[in-house]
Amino acid sequence: MRVFVTGASGWIGSAVVDELLGAGHQVVGLARSGASARSLEAKGASVQRGDLDDLDSLRAGTRGADAVIHLANKHDFQNPAVSNAAERGAVQALGEALAGSNRPFLFAAGAAGLVQGRPATETDVSPFYGADSMRGGAENLALEFVDRSVGSVSVRFAPTVHGHRDHGFIAAIVGAAKSTGVSGYVGDGANRWAAVHRADAARLVRLGLEQAAPGTVLHAVAEEAITTRAIAEAIGSGLGLPVEPVAPDAAEAHFGFIGRFFGFEMSASSAATQRLFGWTPTGPTLLDDIAAGAYFEPVRAGSVSAG
Repeated sequence: MRVFVTGASGWIGSAVVDELLGAGHQVVGLARSGASARSLEAKGASVQRGDLDDLDSLRAGTRGADAVIHLANKHDFQNPAVSNAAERGAVQALGEALAGSNRPFLFAAGAAGLVQGRPATETDVSPFYGADSMRGGAENLALEFVDRSVGSVSVRFAPTVHGHRDHGFIAAIVGAAKSTGVSGYVGDGANRWAAVHRADAARLVRLGLEQAAPGTVLHAVAEEAITTRAIAEAIGSGLGLPVEPVAPDAAEAHFGFIGRFFGFEMSASSAATQRLFGWTPTGPTLLDDIAAGAYFEPVRAGSVSAG
């Protein structure tokens, strides 16, 4: 297939591009910079210049593509309304461009925040609707396009997609430990996070492209529930720092923006995904990656990105 990928040079997206090319698919990657364009071309992908605010570039990338994989997100944690509006606008534009074609439309969503008190499952319906909600309610919006003959498939990623040189949430927690001299966890640290290795996540995206029926919800989750205290202990061990609790009302001051999330329950199951698509995660665990020093080396500059 000829696949248009947004976020093609991001943390997840670059791994997805490699996975698709390795499986014999053609890739057209959205690139907002010359460096991103050159990186994609060096891999053998084609380039569509533009970004999430340039809806014409999204429509142009969709023309001639057999499928679309939407992974880009602004992730503006200081002004989430900006990210939410851009995500909703992009999904609306892509969905309308694909309407009536029955072409696959895979899009990034989150496995976090769906439920509390238990791991989220693929059957849980996203509680986020409307432009003012998380991710602009884009998951429900995209799935509504199934009724307009679009092959919408939600790929809900674990809150941490980890690996060597990851610059996402765990990197932010490591950064807070370095700057404060303490590897902290919120409250009693009993709340749990799901995780998946980057390579496993990329492989699931390919399987979803090739196999998933319209309306499917996939969970890119390898580890269902890692306590945040265990995460803090692994970071403390790696950095040689004390491990201490942080009061919930002091979490944002201690951790920065990630303090808004580190105390949440964000566990999720992928049992149905693994059973239905023959996907068995094989990559290192999150704690393995931390122990191996994946988060203790300099990383490239850039914001937290879903793609």
